[in-house]
Amino acid sequence: MTSAPDPTLPATNTTGWQVPGSPVLEGLEAKWSRLWQQQGTYAFTRPQAREQVFSIDTPPPTVSGSLHVGHVFSYTHTDLVARYQRMRGKHVFYPLGWDDNGLPTERRVQNHYGVRCEPSLPYDPDFTPPAKPDPKRQQPISRRNFVELCHELTGVDEQVFEDLWRQVGLSVDWDLLYTTISPEAQSVAQRAFLRNFARREAYLAQAPTMWDVTYQTAVAQAELEAREYPGFYHAINFHRPGGEDVLIETTRPELLAACCALVAHPDDERYQPLFGSTVTTPVFEVEIPVLAHPDAEPDKGSGIAMCCTFGDLTDVTWWRELNLPTRTIIGRDGRVLREVPDWIVNTEAFDRIAGKTTFSAREGTVEMLRERGELVGEPKPTTRMTNFYERGDKPLEIVSTRQWYITNGGRDPELRAALLARGEELRWTPEHMRHRYANWVSGLNGDWLISRQRFFGVPFPVWYRLDADGEPDYDHPITADEASLPVDPASQPAPGFDESQRGVPGGFIGDPDVMDTWATSSLTPQIVCGWQRDDQLWNLTFPMDLAPQAHDIIRTWLFSRVVRSHLEEGRLPWRRAAISGFVVDPDRKKMSKSKGNVVVPTEILDRFGADAVRWRAAMARPGTDSPFDESQMKVGRRLAMKILNASKFVLDKHAPARPEAISEPDDLAMLAALRAVVARATSAFDEFQYTDALEAAEKFFWTFCDDYLELVKERSYGPDDDRGAASAKAALQLALGVQLRLFAPFMPFVTEEVWSWWQPGSVHRTAWPTVDELPTGGDAALLDDIAAVLMAIRGAKSRAQVKMRSEVDRAVVMGPQESLDRLQAISTDLRAVGRITGELEFVPNSEQISVDVTLAASGS
Repeated sequence: MTSAPDPTLPATNTTGWQVPGSPVLEGLEAKWSRLWQQQGTYAFTRPQAREQVFSIDTPPPTVSGSLHVGHVFSYTHTDLVARYQRMRGKHVFYPLGWDDNGLPTERRVQNHYGVRCEPSLPYDPDFTPPAKPDPKRQQPISRRNFVELCHELTGVDEQVFEDLWRQVGLSVDWDLLYTTISPEAQSVAQRAFLRNFARREAYLAQAPTMWDVTYQTAVAQAELEAREYPGFYHAINFHRPGGEDVLIETTRPELLAACCALVAHPDDERYQPLFGSTVTTPVFEVEIPVLAHPDAEPDKGSGIAMCCTFGDLTDVTWWRELNLPTRTIIGRDGRVLREVPDWIVNTEAFDRIAGKTTFSAREGTVEMLRERGELVGEPKPTTRMTNFYERGDKPLEIVSTRQWYITNGGRDPELRAALLARGEELRWTPEHMRHRYANWVSGLNGDWLISRQRFFGVPFPVWYRLDADGEPDYDHPITADEASLPVDPASQPAPGFDESQRGVPGGFIGDPDVMDTWATSSLTPQIVCGWQRDDQLWNLTFPMDLAPQAHDIIRTWLFSRVVRSHLEEGRLPWRRAAISGFVVDPDRKKMSKSKGNVVVPTEILDRFGADAVRWRAAMARPGTDSPFDESQMKVGRRLAMKILNASKFVLDKHAPARPEAISEPDDLAMLAALRAVVARATSAFDEFQYTDALEAAEKFFWTFCDDYLELVKERSYGPDDDRGAASAKAALQLALGVQLRLFAPFMPFVTEEVWSWWQPGSVHRTAWPTVDELPTGGDAALLDDIAAVLMAIRGAKSRAQVKMRSEVDRAVVMGPQESLDRLQAISTDLRAVGRITGELEFVPNSEQISVDVTLAASGS
């Protein structure tokens, strides 16, 4: 870290003071962003010891998406902390990355270039995208060509993101920039997976899987989004041999062919006589058992439900716990299987729905129920909560697929307890957010599904032997050696094989899937801190100090990083999590493109300036949703402009002065109040309560400008050898230096600009102010007394509709004796600021300060 100048002393060479005639905010972002980069202002330098470092695990934004004002607020919150810690003398390790792999990028590439990936096609080294892309008629290309286009487009998107973050003023070290698809990141992800696999924390299993038929990929529990979905209740009769039919109600009659049991609550007296017996399904005529399970809901519908493999997650629970057969009829394409399953008795009925979409199969099944008289009444409209992929627009299906999983406590009570304990060990800002973590971990119902049926992502470093019939041996995967990472099994042969043996009996195939993007971003601490690559950096930065993020991804990004670090390191990846709230519209609705209420960051940055936007961001407290109001940006801009103008006054016509010259009561009082502000702001920042720090600094600043500057203005223009003038100049300059540093984390551009007028180096590399810089002995209560007197005098002039410079013929100040004693000591300054040319009297009473003002005749 560069050495900081003594913050108590202004520059002694007056030629170094270059105060512009008319300071402006325009152009400051471009000017200082460029200079900060050239001068390496925020470069991370490695110290000798870990305690000298403050390291931040910054969220890597998804570059295939678009940034909104909520991102700007959240990332600004992190930057506030980073800047404060840097000024406190820490070597701040503050990397930023781009999350550029995964489904969003693929969809953007498909639409942008008019292509789609077809893995069976060979690589074309001369391929160029269509001149006129047609998203509806996408050209098939090889996987390698497709991945190259993904890299090309993300490169363009990344530059747009970088330009925005530079405009915002993030003090990241851009030399530490990383991407989640880089060879280095892929090596980390594959190495961590191999170690999980070796410890049996990662495993391959054929299991019911939440499946998006549009995106053709598996979906993890953390990516589910429950939405209302319209449908119909269908009352259907199941037949009992020699007994009364059993009525059930279902919203998914198209799964009737997948039904493997009827299930009721064990205490439901209506169905207790049926438990252990069998019934026959309508239409498809399959004999199935009637069973009991405590998850059945007696007060829902008829109280007995059909269990199909699989209609919803409850079906999965029943299938697993009741040891039911798997009778899947919906394929990965979202259509009913084309071949008649062997358990179906009425094969002609199945032929009528084979190959159809679930919607068409539903219509076909209902039609057959009507024909056979097995549909009771007409379907009744209803709305039900249905699981969707958070990015999808069709309900998810549950299909049986082979996928990779990592243990996360969903099925292991001991691991669950350990991960809950990690949540208690972690420090949280705000504190109540730890409950969201605990609720998520406690509610897990399965392990973490990490494989995705996509193309642009980190490949699994795994191959499978093919037997003599060409069938893969999934029970004995071939894994890559760590020294060979990163690897791509789709283009590199398995160890011990050559490329000619790919896909032939006795040869091998590569695992076709890629890791879920969270499986890579769950390792951001390992990626940025040099895990297994740079031991010195690792020991200096890990575990990290801060994990900042929004509250909606506690269940995904925060939890997944805790899981990976716990499994690999046996400890937390960081010491504290700082959670930001959402920015919502004025109606307190979350901003989204579909609602049309998104605020584009570049628009407000260009109109109001980065410092104004950052000020508004800092007013949003940790973890609290904040309604967006454009008028608030004007308040932030006014503050930034006031900093420029007040600084110009302090520096423009005043020679450098030293703190020991400060002697006057009002100067000492102002600095005593500032001393308290420094203590409050420092304490707030230490607790990651940046809003409290800003409020303390800003409240004092407006008092400083509105009252103190006006009070001492005339005295400060006195000759250098005048004691009162020297005191005012020194107090003004000392207070300015302290306040610029208090505001520096919040408004980095305007504070750097002013600092450059009169101080060497960067304000952001200067020490954070301390109370020891400010003199003792002043009485801060005098500032309140001054404010009360000035308010009364200004009010009198305002009511008389005269200018503030109008003279006062007589002023009688009334109030408590201790206040009057303080005010009498500065009567000269009071006369000057109030333009009191006649009598100034002080009359004690027991009430609050008031002033009886008589305006001079010329001011009437």
